[in-house]
Amino acid sequence: MSKDEKPVLLVIEDDPGLQAQLKWAFEGFEVVLAGDRESAIAALRVHEPPVVTLDLGLPPDPDGTTEGFAVLDAIMSLKPDTKVIVASGHGARDSALQAIERGAYDFYQKPLDIDSLMLIIQRAFGLHAIEAENRLLASRVAKDKTVLGAMITGAPEMAKVARTIERVAHTNVSVLLLGASGTGKELLARGLHDASPRREGKFVAINCAAIPETLLESELFGHEKGAFTGAVKTSEGKIELAHGGTLFLDEVGDIPLPLQVKLLRFIQERTIERVGGRTAIAVDTRIVCATHQDLEAMTAQGSFREDLYYRLAEIVVRIPSLSERPGDATLLAKSFLNRHGPDLNPAVKGFSPDALAAIDAWSWPGNVREIENRIKRATIMAEGKLIAKADLDFDDVELEPDTVLNLKMAREQADRRVIRHALARCEGNISSSARLLGISRPTLYDLLRQYDLSA
Repeated sequence: MSKDEKPVLLVIEDDPGLQAQLKWAFEGFEVVLAGDRESAIAALRVHEPPVVTLDLGLPPDPDGTTEGFAVLDAIMSLKPDTKVIVASGHGARDSALQAIERGAYDFYQKPLDIDSLMLIIQRAFGLHAIEAENRLLASRVAKDKTVLGAMITGAPEMAKVARTIERVAHTNVSVLLLGASGTGKELLARGLHDASPRREGKFVAINCAAIPETLLESELFGHEKGAFTGAVKTSEGKIELAHGGTLFLDEVGDIPLPLQVKLLRFIQERTIERVGGRTAIAVDTRIVCATHQDLEAMTAQGSFREDLYYRLAEIVVRIPSLSERPGDATLLAKSFLNRHGPDLNPAVKGFSPDALAAIDAWSWPGNVREIENRIKRATIMAEGKLIAKADLDFDDVELEPDTVLNLKMAREQADRRVIRHALARCEGNISSSARLLGISRPTLYDLLRQYDLSA
C-alpha cells in the first residue's frame, strides 16, 4: 500500500442511516459498504479488507443472528486473517461472545459510540499489520535465506563467507575459520564438508579447549592397548576416524605446543602414530580449524607454532559477528521461534513491534547461541500470541528512536552533514559550495533554509 492509499474497511450493515454515519465518521479509511451476505462476500473477494465491522442482524433475518453468523463463518473460511468486529445490541452479549468463539476479533455495543469503535478498529488494523509482518518474516526465513544448507542469513557479509567456503570446498586445502564464539563456525565447517567431494565420508568434530591436555593427544591420535593406565584396548583417534572425510578442530589455539609438533607432522606426511604405538598409519583426512583467538599474535608470542599456523591457514575465512550482519538477528529469532515454539508454547505465533526493535538494536555479544537462548526463554514467558520486549529480558537495552530507521530523516541528516562539510571547505562561499556539492546556488539556498543552516 502506498502512503496515499487508504486502508480498506468493510462495513456490513443493512441500515442506510448507519451506513452513511459510519462512512462519514471513518473518512480516514476507504469504507466499502455491504448490506447483505451476497454483497459482503463479493466485497471481501474484491477488496480483501484487513478489518470488517459486522452487524449480526442482516436480511433476511434482521431481528436474529443466523445470517450474521453465516457471513462471519464465510469470512473466516475465505480469509481467516481478517479482523471481524461484530455489533452487539443490549442484551445480546451472548451472541457477541459466540462470535468471538467462531473467530471474530472483537465486538462493539449498540447504540453506536464512534470513538470507542474507532479505537477497536485501529487496534485491529495494527494487529493485522503485525501478523502480516510476522508471516512475511517467516516466509523470508523459510525461502532463500539459507546458505550451505543450514546457515540462515540475509546479510551480504555472510553470503560472501558462504561463497568463499563453497569455492574452496572442492579443493583439499586446509581452512581456518576465525570468528567469535557462537558465530556458527562448526555449522560452516559442516557445510564445507557437505559441499566437498568428501561428503560421503565422516565429519568429525572435536573441541580442543574442552579436553584436558593429558587426554587430548589420545583423543586426536588414538592409543594402543596398555599405552597408559586405563588403556584397556586399542582405540582410534579423531584423525583416524575421519579418514576419507573431514576433521573439524574447534579452538585449535588451545592445542599445547608439544602436541602442535605431532599435528604438524601429520599434516606434512599424512601419517599418524597412536599413543604407545610404533607403526605409521596412513590417513587421508582433511583438516578444518576454527578459533576465536588471534593466532598470528600467538605465533609472535611463541605460544603457537608459526609453521603449523601456515599449514592450517592456507585459506583464512573471517566470520562476522551477529552485530555485523544487519537484519540477521530478526531472521534467526523467527527461525528459532518456529523451531522451539510448538514444543515450548504453541500459542505464540510471532513478535510484537517493540520486540523486533529490541532484537534489531541489541548487540548480541553471545551471537547465535545467545539469540537462541533468549528466544526460548521469551517463548516460555510470553502470555499472549506475540512475544513482547519484556519477555526478552531486554530491560538494559537502549533502543534508538524510530526516526533512525526513517529514510526521510536519514537523508536529511546526511544532507546536513555533507552541506556543513562543503561550507567548511569553501569557507562559507555559497557559489563554491554549490559547485562542490554539484547543485545550483538556488537549490543550496533552499536547502540552507529548509535545514536552518547558516553559511
